[in-house]
This record gives sequence, structure tokens and C-alpha cells, in this order.
Amino acid sequence: MRRKIAVTGGGGFIGGHLVGALLAQGHEVRCVDRKPTGDWLQVHEEAENVVANLQGIDACMAACKGMDECYQLAADMGGVGFIENNKALCMLSVLINTHMLLAAGEHGLESFFYSSSACVYNVDKQKSEDAAPLREADAYPAKPEDGYGWEKLFSERMCRHFREDFGLRTRVARYHNVYGPHGDWDGGREKAPAAICRKVIQAKRSGKLVIEIWGDGKQTRSFMYIDDCLKGTQDVMNSGILEPINLGSNELTTIDGLVDTVEEIAGVKLERRYKLDAPKGVNGRNSDNETIRRALGWEPSTRLRDGMERTYRWIHDEYVKKQG
Repeated sequence: MRRKIAVTGGGGFIGGHLVGALLAQGHEVRCVDRKPTGDWLQVHEEAENVVANLQGIDACMAACKGMDECYQLAADMGGVGFIENNKALCMLSVLINTHMLLAAGEHGLESFFYSSSACVYNVDKQKSEDAAPLREADAYPAKPEDGYGWEKLFSERMCRHFREDFGLRTRVARYHNVYGPHGDWDGGREKAPAAICRKVIQAKRSGKLVIEIWGDGKQTRSFMYIDDCLKGTQDVMNSGILEPINLGSNELTTIDGLVDTVEEIAGVKLERRYKLDAPKGVNGRNSDNETIRRALGWEPSTRLRDGMERTYRWIHDEYVKKQG
């Protein structure tokens, strides 16, 4: 059935892909982002494209007016370097989430999806590289990552209470390190997969076969390819899942292992120099997918090697275009 759907943060990485997917499914989409459209990572002409600062209540009211559903992805965020050095900016996204919930309720939206993050999890459970995969219950007792993690956890609770107190149908997924083509790959907001692709490309093209790695390379993560993120996001939105749920791959790798993968794709071997005083996040994080398997009969399954090859090829082409 054709729906009228607002995607906030639609000029960003996940939002741009989601807008494209919803349009392909035949929906009417309003795409809202703070940046000028020339700075959007993807622009879909078939959508209603709106430039607005969603920290303000009036912009949120306009974004929700006449819509059936909303995917609230808008946030001030980036990779580990950005979120560790811009905690106040990350916290200010609470304004977006609060005003969007108010607007969704005011305009009678049928459903509201909120994109949370694995950064909500108790950092004491992530001190070891071989830490156990994180279950949804591990967000409490609350001790999330400072700044960004607290903003996400608080907004999860807002979604819960708007559902309980006002009857707004809210759904929440905790994203684990989403990557793929059409994302930031330089400028300071890119995440590890894109940053490593860029560094390998730069080293190979320059002939200076050295790569700088933040941390000691032993920290562990899982990375979810964008196609899995899109499927999971829509499946969660359309499900009966009431509580926040993990949405991430459980294929664990070290940062050194991620570099190994990109080197293999690029056909190069680099000298590694570790920047031990750089932001590196928690030591170990992986997604426990028991809940999503039980609820949806599915979990993210794109192999890291396959997703990284597609991502590397896209970033390589963008790098060449930028260098002229």
C-alpha cells in the first residue's frame, strides 16, 4: 500500500539509501535534512526534498504534516573521532528527537521509527576485545558512551513513554556500525570502514605504503552492510517489536582484521603505524542477534568481505574523481 513517509536525516548515509528504497517500493517520500541539498550524500528527485533544521519545533511540525509514518534518522554525529570530541553537539540531537515525537503525535502519524545505536550499551561490558556479544538487556544499568550514547538512550526512553502515555506507535533499532557506498569517506565524520578504505587507496596511489591506525588495532567490532540495515529497519518498523532491538551483523573482526580485508581487496600490503593516543572507542563490541532471529526469523548476513569490496570500489572511484 502506498504510504506518505517522512525520512528525517534523509541527506545522510542511511537516510539517502532509505529514501531510495521507499521510492522504489512506490511510496511518497518527504526527505528532510539540515544541509543544503548540494551537500546531501544522495538526492532523489522523485522525493519532496526539504532543507530544515529539525532542532526547532516548527520544522518538525512541517516535516510530519500530512504524513502516515516517519523514520527519524536525523542526528549530529560521525565516526569515533567526531563523537568523542563533540559531546555537546551530539547531545543537542535530543532536541530533534523530542520535537519530532511531539510533531508525530500532533499530526497523528501511525508509526514512528527511531534509529538508536550500540553506543547505548554499558561501557563496563565492553572493556575486553573478547567481550560477550551485547544483548538488548545490557543497556542497563545505564552507563552508555558519554555524550552520543546518553542522547540515544534518553531518546529511546522518550519513544517508549510516548507509546505508553500517548499511544504513538514507536519502534527502535540499535544500529551497529553501518557501512557501504554513498557515505562519508573523508572530512572527519567518516567511520572506520570508509576511513580505512580511503587510507589504503591514498597509500597505494601515492606509493607511500604506510597506514595510520587509531588505537592498537586489537579493538573488536562488527560491521553491518547498508542493504541489511535497510531491510532490518523496515522489518522492525512493520513488526510488533515494542522494545529496542539490536540491528547489526555478528561477524566479529578486529580493526587490524578490517585493514587486512581492505588490503586484500586493494592488492597491497602496508606498514602499520598505530596512533595510540587517538580516539578508539570501546575495546570490544558485537551484536547478539538472538532477539531479532526469534522475532523476525532473519538477521544481517552480508559477509564483511563482500560488503567491503563494494564499498572500496565506490570510494576508489570517488577518490579518483576528487583528485581529478
